[in-house]
Amino acid sequence: MRQEARSSKSAKILYRPWGLIGSLAGGLVAGQVFQQVWRAAAPGDREDPPKPLESEYRLRQILVAAVVQGAIFYLVKALIQRGGARVFQRWTGEWPGD
Repeated sequence: MRQEARSSKSAKILYRPWGLIGSLAGGLVAGQVFQQVWRAAAPGDREDPPKPLESEYRLRQILVAAVVQGAIFYLVKALIQRGGARVFQRWTGEWPGD
């Protein structure tokens, strides 16, 4: 297993704006990915996922939508954060985490 180099305090501070922009972009990307997955996988003709307060859906359907949305969100978030950290490391020579 490969171990990343320790980062300095300045690398962590310099990475914060980059990480914030990446997080915002990741949220937008994850939302779009979830919408596409939901449209392809959801039964029926509704394109939007069920919301917790919509009474026409069973609890099971709402929970499935929430689990799928959460999994996609955290997968995209991890990919973007890791990729951003690697780009930052290439540019600065320091790893921004740890």
